[in-house]
Amino acid sequence: MRQHITLSAFAAVAALGLAACSSSDDATSGASADASGTPAAELQTLVVGATAVPAGELVQFVIDSGQAEAAGLDIQVTEFSDYNTPNPALSEGSTDVNLFQHKPFLDLYNENAGDDLVSVGEVYLPPLALYSKTVDAIEDLPDGATIALPNDASNESRALLLLASAGLIETTDAPSTVADITANPKGFEFLEVDAASLPAALDDQDAAIVNFSFAAAAGLNSDLQILSEGTESPYFNILATRAELADDARVAAFYATLTSEETQAWILETYNGLVIPAATN
Repeated sequence: MRQHITLSAFAAVAALGLAACSSSDDATSGASADASGTPAAELQTLVVGATAVPAGELVQFVIDSGQAEAAGLDIQVTEFSDYNTPNPALSEGSTDVNLFQHKPFLDLYNENAGDDLVSVGEVYLPPLALYSKTVDAIEDLPDGATIALPNDASNESRALLLLASAGLIETTDAPSTVADITANPKGFEFLEVDAASLPAALDDQDAAIVNFSFAAAAGLNSDLQILSEGTESPYFNILATRAELADDARVAAFYATLTSEETQAWILETYNGLVIPAATN
C-alpha cells in the first residue's frame, strides 16, 4: 500500500506573443506557487516501510497532521505484514527507511544477512505482553499450561526474559530459544509460532506472548494482558536506514516528526498508554 503527498503541477508557461518575460514565468519544476506568486519549495520524496500497527498509523499521522509537508517531505508508505521482508526491501533500495523493529532485531538481521543497516534513533515502545483468554491473572496459569512464543530469535529471547522477570521460569543470561530455559517449576509447555500467528494461537493455547502490532491488529487489548514489559525495556522500536543514508537530511527531518511533542501526545492518546513514546522514557 502506498500513500502519496502530491505536489502542484508546473507553473503555467507564459502566453505566446509576449514581448518580455515576467518573473512569474520562471517557475520551478516540481514546485507550486503560493498566493503571492512565490514558488514553494519542492518536497523531497522519502519511501517508508512500516508494519500496519502502530508504525503505519504513526507515519500516517505525521502525514495527516501536516508535519511531513512542513518538513519538506513527500512521504510514500510501503506497508509490510511480516517482520521478514522490510529489512531486505530497505537493503535493496525499495524503501529509504523502515519502522517496525527494535535494535536487537536489527543487530541480529545484520549479523545473519551480512548487512549494515543502521538505527537513526528510538521512536516508541510497543510493550511485549503475555495474553490469555482463559485466565485473568498470571498466578492462575495452571501447571503444565501451554504458552505460545514468537519463533524469531530476537523476540523469542525477549519473551523468555519477560517470563523470567516474573519468576515463571529461569533462563541463561542471554536466552534465544526454549533450550535456554534452566528451570521450569510449573512445567509449562512452550509452542514456538510465527509472530503473525500468535493472536490466533490464543484460541487453542492457555496463553501467548504477542507483539503489540499483531495484538492490536487482532483486536487484543489490555484486558487480556496478564504480564507486560515496563518502560525500562531495551526494546524501543527504531527508525532504520541504509548506512549511506544515515546523514541524509530527509531522514533526519522525518525522525524529527516522529519524535515531536505533537506526535508524542498523539501516541499516548491514541493507544491509551499501551505504546510509549521514546522521548517520555
